[in-house]
Amino acid sequence: MAIDTPNITPVVLCGGSGTRMWPLSRGGYAKQFLSLVGNESLLQQTVLRLASLENVEPLILIANQDQRFMVAEQLRSVGVERGRIVLEPVARNTAPAVAAAALLAQRSDERAIMLVLPSDHVVQNADAFARLVQTGRRVAAMGRLVTFGIVPDRPHTGYGYIRRGESLNVDGIAYAVDRFVEKPDRERAERFLQEGNYSWNSGMFMFRADVYLAELERHHPQMLAQVRAAVESGQLDLDFLRLDAQAFDACPSDSIDFAVMEKSDKTALVEANELGWSDIGSWEALSEVTPSDAARNNVIGDVLVHDVSNCYLRSEHRVVAAVGVSDLVVVETADAVLIAHKDSSQDVKKIVEQLNGAGRRESVSHRKVYRPWGSYEGIDEGDRFQVKRIIVKPGASLSLQMHFHRAEHWIVVKGTARVVNGDKEILLAENQSTYIPLGAMHRLENPGKLPLELIEVQSGAYLGEDDIVRVQDNYGRVATTSEK
Repeated sequence: MAIDTPNITPVVLCGGSGTRMWPLSRGGYAKQFLSLVGNESLLQQTVLRLASLENVEPLILIANQDQRFMVAEQLRSVGVERGRIVLEPVARNTAPAVAAAALLAQRSDERAIMLVLPSDHVVQNADAFARLVQTGRRVAAMGRLVTFGIVPDRPHTGYGYIRRGESLNVDGIAYAVDRFVEKPDRERAERFLQEGNYSWNSGMFMFRADVYLAELERHHPQMLAQVRAAVESGQLDLDFLRLDAQAFDACPSDSIDFAVMEKSDKTALVEANELGWSDIGSWEALSEVTPSDAARNNVIGDVLVHDVSNCYLRSEHRVVAAVGVSDLVVVETADAVLIAHKDSSQDVKKIVEQLNGAGRRESVSHRKVYRPWGSYEGIDEGDRFQVKRIIVKPGASLSLQMHFHRAEHWIVVKGTARVVNGDKEILLAENQSTYIPLGAMHRLENPGKLPLELIEVQSGAYLGEDDIVRVQDNYGRVATTSEK
């Protein structure tokens, strides 16, 4: 079928609550930023996968404003510098996010074809993915809203299903959608598998921007009106586009499935086989796409086993030893350890709910916290003191700032530091140190070509990260914030 089609505009959705893969993922560090399968993070794998496609426009990425620098750094580190990062002031689910991307894509081409991808999925067969997208492109050019369905190989109860309708005669894998089905129980899932005309709903989509916006206007006009206002009043901030907070906050929150796909009569299903796809919705799902040993164990990090079978065992910092167990998930991080039966791994979010209810930071952040200039990691803390390891990237600097409630000692252990301390500016080499008195204006900079590493000892009556008054900042952050 020869159809003149526009280029593909990839849209990557980078939201996420960080609950399903706790303790490795957190509220401030969701699973798309983690290297769960392979050396790159799931986000990096998603954007690198686009390199296998032809006729592709620059990427549009929708992200939480609090994770903007992490997103930008992950893209930069794999050489992805063309594209737009759009910041949501609040989470409003996928339908408004895709609408914002569609409005931006139309600025280049009114009939732009969008390829909408979650940032946290695994696709192991890049060639099959490229072929699938080309089929989807042809179907989308016909004015259809394409959803990609995964041919099921077992009666999975964790996915929504799509029942296919009549063939659209495109590559033998494109169909009209008969209906969408919510996550079934085991009995219904087994029946779907036997009938053979159901696919898992992958959460990947393809359509023309104008068709999606027309269907959103038809079924959810208030949502489109608020998103349009948020885009039109958006502000450029460094390399980011900030959606207008007031307009976007007033936008209804709905998924693209519920707001559009389940209501439209223009939907189409393109079936995917041999894609090697997983949404990694649980630790058990991750174990299925992770290399295993002869006893079906996934062993990552410093792990010792004896008489162990069918376990996912991951160590991030310390040695983990397992003896005489099976069907378990064990994940060790610097500040938390998860032990779960594989059959219950989808209930990890219940632990996160308990942590949130108790106001504990382990649900939100790791001991190591990433910032645009580098990172800091808690090492020790006690009454009126805490110790951190700070790493500053070459050429980067922290803001010029002061603290009302704490003093700080800085000891350089690697690299060279340029320090503003009150009215003095000094250079510190390895094994040299300085003292920052309470209330003194100060700044830390790495003027060298290697990472700067130092130990910071804080002492005082209050040691919270919100005890910062910023005078100058290179990253557009507000004067008083919880970001160091």
